[in-house]
Amino acid sequence: MVQKAKILLVDDRPENLLALEAILSALDQTLVRASSGEEALKALLTDDFAVILLDVQMPGMDGFETAAHIKRRERTRDIPIIFLTAINHGPHHTFRGYAAGAVDYISKPFDPWVLRAKVSVFVELYMKNCQLREQAALLRLQLEGGGKSAAGEAKEPAGLLAELSARLAAVEEQAEALSKQLDDESADAAAVATAAHLERKLTGLRRALDALEPGTGSGAASVSSQS
Repeated sequence: MVQKAKILLVDDRPENLLALEAILSALDQTLVRASSGEEALKALLTDDFAVILLDVQMPGMDGFETAAHIKRRERTRDIPIIFLTAINHGPHHTFRGYAAGAVDYISKPFDPWVLRAKVSVFVELYMKNCQLREQAALLRLQLEGGGKSAAGEAKEPAGLLAELSARLAAVEEQAEALSKQLDDESADAAAVATAAHLERKLTGLRRALDALEPGTGSGAASVSSQS
């Protein structure tokens, strides 16, 4: 069963959080509420999130300050942030949002379909990265354990490589389809860059797996550096 991605919704107004939940519920992911910047930072201490929707205008710690804290933490610095704001102070205000680390800056009222589409791209990229990490971890585990199955029985090297190659191929196919989708939709530069990074990691893992084929050098060292 595929685990759902978590999406962090940060807004001090309950009605806004309710509206975001209504818009994003169709994605069938786990939506987590935070009514302040402090509450959002606390949630980020324990959970991993695919994307953060962050209101700019909040009492106390505003969206810009919250984003700055998120980007300073190694654990959370790579989580995409979409800023939401009810007012538009012009280009300077928008630039401040991007300077704070946002991948997008959307003024309210926003188009629900556009917001849902943007969020879905980052959720899909997150899920592909999770799959890639799982495949890399499995490959390392199999190599370190001498190629044993879950039941503890030794597997033939050819069978093990075939199984790992098939699993990796499934992720590669999905990543390629996602990249084509992003190209067709003229997606955000941040989403395209994230997809390209994912493809580079997949290429490295495929290269390491190919190095394990009979007649080639050992790829164990290469595998350990891919994730």
